[in-house]
Amino acid sequence: MTSTVLVTGATGAIGTPLVSSLLDAGWHVRVLARHPERIDAHWRDRVEVVVGDISDASVLDEALSGCRVAYYLVHSMSAGHDFVSRDRELATSFAERAKAAGVQRIVYLSGLHPRGKLSHHLGSRVEVGDILLRSGVPTAVLQAGVVLGAQSASFEMLRYLTERLPVMVGPKWLRNRIQPIALDDVIHYLTAAASLPPDVNRTIDIAMPDVMTYTEMMQRYARVTGRRRRIVVTLPVLTPWLASHWVGLVTPVDPDVAKPLVGSLIHEAVAHEDDADSLLGAPPGGILGFDDAVRRALDESHSGKKDEQ
Repeated sequence: MTSTVLVTGATGAIGTPLVSSLLDAGWHVRVLARHPERIDAHWRDRVEVVVGDISDASVLDEALSGCRVAYYLVHSMSAGHDFVSRDRELATSFAERAKAAGVQRIVYLSGLHPRGKLSHHLGSRVEVGDILLRSGVPTAVLQAGVVLGAQSASFEMLRYLTERLPVMVGPKWLRNRIQPIALDDVIHYLTAAASLPPDVNRTIDIAMPDVMTYTEMMQRYARVTGRRRRIVVTLPVLTPWLASHWVGLVTPVDPDVAKPLVGSLIHEAVAHEDDADSLLGAPPGGILGFDDAVRRALDESHSGKKDEQ
């Protein structure tokens, strides 16, 4: 009998390709969606859909019933000043009800982060991971930096900042070190995490070998796409709030989405663990480097636009 896996956040940039990957891997996939009309047409007829909000206990119980694995891909990106408490409440409820439903594995995608004090948004993501790890259900918290892939807000921000600003005065976090990862590799690791043995209850850092500053990522993006070297000057006076609105003005990224992204980028995002491949298996063909990840993301973005026409 095919085991059932629940995916929350299935209409997002991570959830959509993850569902496709899980189906290809032979799982019976159930998705929890507030807006079922947004479900990807490529696999809509191949999944079981529970319609409702994750904050509704009865809906959550229905979604978790009979599931072996549950993916928690939920963040209150634009819930206002109370997003930290909202994320805490949602994660606590999910953890308690997953345990009550007999779920055997929770998988959560969090962010790479340094030790010590964190921004509110990144700190909240880390707290959610800790809540799930303490749930009593074996949990894998995969931690990634900037995700390079079509529809990824992090990639869109990098893309438009580089393409639209050959000369830029920006915030000091442009000098922070980052270890990005290709979207395809994130999906590989997330899919593999569903089959981890029950004794694995921990964080797992996932990243490509390339470590660079955000400015260096912009220069690499410019080179890959045939653009001239960018001129970047950083200033210490741009607060995360101002920087998020600056990003919103320069790029199509919504300021409510830019704020948590900037809130994460004020920290260095470098992997501290290097055993993802031994735990989850290496991606087919090996993990993508930065240049190949950018090319693939752009190819998929252009392909997606053609499909919409």
